[in-house]
Amino acid sequence: MKFATFTANGTATWGIIDGEDAVDLGTVLRDRYPDLRSVIAFNALHEAAKQAGDARRYPFAEIEWLPVIPNPDKILCVGLNYEMHRKETGRAEVDNPTIFTRFANSQTGHLANIVRPRVSHELDFEGELAIIIGKAGRYISKGDAWGHIAGYACYNDGSVRDFQRHTHQFTPGKNFPDTGAFGPWMMTPDELGELGPLRIQTRVNGQVVQDATFGQMIFDIPRIIEYCSSFTRLEPGDVIATGTPGGVGAKRTPPLWLKPGDTVEVEIDRLGTLRNGIADEV
Repeated sequence: MKFATFTANGTATWGIIDGEDAVDLGTVLRDRYPDLRSVIAFNALHEAAKQAGDARRYPFAEIEWLPVIPNPDKILCVGLNYEMHRKETGRAEVDNPTIFTRFANSQTGHLANIVRPRVSHELDFEGELAIIIGKAGRYISKGDAWGHIAGYACYNDGSVRDFQRHTHQFTPGKNFPDTGAFGPWMMTPDELGELGPLRIQTRVNGQVVQDATFGQMIFDIPRIIEYCSSFTRLEPGDVIATGTPGGVGAKRTPPLWLKPGDTVEVEIDRLGTLRNGIADEV
């Protein structure tokens, strides 16, 4: 199943994606589940989907996509998780995942513009697979990790590189408003299936700039969940962006910075395509 958060008739809601329609479950179930995060917290995705027959349907052209989880308790991001990307950055091999954080208000939705801030022109793309946590946990073992996942989504961890390089900490360059694109929807694990052979591809104006399979991750998903849950309690609706392959714009000659008018797509086999334009900050 596929679930999304969106605006219909000017009101934020959530629902299930059925073909080319968004089914508004948020209005039907408002008293019980005000947002997608709450549905996940109560392990009620399958129960909620049963209400689709009583819900209004909107063609995609009539909705505005919002980040899949607009209000996560936390967004954790994994850096340098593909060997090609580690090598192109010149970083040393490490024994544990590199983790940094995003703020919820740095996110934006499918088909919305990623915003290039007025203080920098070094806006870069990073296509990634996002995990949405379904069950809370601390000290989660690798063997139990899969049971804590509610679903997967496409993510573009847009980075303002000069601010990222100001110090050894990534936080400023990763948290400008409307730079982390998240969507269009979340797909449940039973529908997406085995991740390893699936391909992730990033395109800028139709040109392929990143291309990898998830089997090429340095730290796989169970290891990421195990490590993250060792230092923080993972909560339902938390988002983990699992890292980007090699080919980022900053490491090209000359650098490939995103500019107004560009279109960036992050496509994951079977999951879908996240598409965003680029615009300058107003």
